[in-house]
Amino acid sequence: MRRAAGPLTILLLLLALAGCSPAGDDRGAGTAAPVLRIEPRPGTEQAPTGQGLTVRAGSGVLTGVVAYAGDAPVPGRFDATRTVWRSDRPLAPGRDYSVSATATNADGVRASTTGRFRTFTPEQTFRIVSVTPEPGETVGVGMPIIVDFDVPVRDRAAVEKALEVRSSSAVEGAWRWVGETRAIYRPRHHWPAGEKVGFTAYLSGVRAAKDVYGTADHAVRFTVGRAQISTIDTRTHRMTVSRDGKVVQRMAISAGMATTREYTTTSGAHLTMDKANPVRMVSPNRREGDPGYYDVMIDHAVRISDSGEYIHAKDNVWAQGRTNVSHGCINARPDQAAWFYTNALRGDPVIIRGTDRQLEWDNGWGYWQLSWADWLKGSALHSGSADS
Repeated sequence: MRRAAGPLTILLLLLALAGCSPAGDDRGAGTAAPVLRIEPRPGTEQAPTGQGLTVRAGSGVLTGVVAYAGDAPVPGRFDATRTVWRSDRPLAPGRDYSVSATATNADGVRASTTGRFRTFTPEQTFRIVSVTPEPGETVGVGMPIIVDFDVPVRDRAAVEKALEVRSSSAVEGAWRWVGETRAIYRPRHHWPAGEKVGFTAYLSGVRAAKDVYGTADHAVRFTVGRAQISTIDTRTHRMTVSRDGKVVQRMAISAGMATTREYTTTSGAHLTMDKANPVRMVSPNRREGDPGYYDVMIDHAVRISDSGEYIHAKDNVWAQGRTNVSHGCINARPDQAAWFYTNALRGDPVIIRGTDRQLEWDNGWGYWQLSWADWLKGSALHSGSADS
């Protein structure tokens, strides 16, 4: 029976095809061959992961580097002088690595080397427990990427560096840490409509805290839909929905009655967060029998904050377009609220004006309340590095 070739056999075969000796050099008389160094050193059994894999050539240039983690190729690249090759990412913990490299000096003398080492096994690991949006989801142009980890992240710079966001066009964005286990990505400006976005967390080998390392990567792909932006003026009691720059719906609404802070609609840049039909709504800080107590089921409700604000249906057309009588939500005629419910994607911007209560940036997904400079202050890599 013929046995399949392993990674080391493949390495040696590639060297042979390149015309290089896999063990030794083509040294001329009196001419020193290039010196090749592999880091971590071959033979190491508890190699660190954070610095990755490096191959250096002394008195020559690298002509080839091939590395494997088990059977998986290790991606990497040469520096401008081709004297150093580095892996693109940290090494995976608890893995066997094999490396082969060749170099040539100015006199054409060639040298090659191979080596094996094993990375250490961490005492504790960490991983991502959830990512918003979901894989394959179509979202609004204001959508953030919300990443939750299963342990407190102490080395935020290392973890943030491992979080990659790629899009089909050049989109500037940055991460902000919210608490010990959550990082949030927001573009500087709204996503372009139709954008294809890929998020990958290259956590394998990354240190999150003392003796805590990632052992697996995590990837999510999603699509940005049409650019639907709603504007609400609580003073004129009107809501206008625009899609890709064109008005597609005008709605008479009623907002919060503003008799208390909790009954005051928040002004600012909201995002649609989720929706349900129906939603049970219970009066905050009140018990049954108290003045103002309610416990009702509300149709076609789209949530826009964590403080109980929704855009929803209510059959009180006498107030809509005329006066604000709600407990803080935006209510509209049932048929128009149903239309908005059907057409809303998570991450659609909803801009509300006209009240004296401002939306806090951390109330729901109020992240667009922060200027770009203030947003960057929460990054472990970019704080204080950008203009507003």
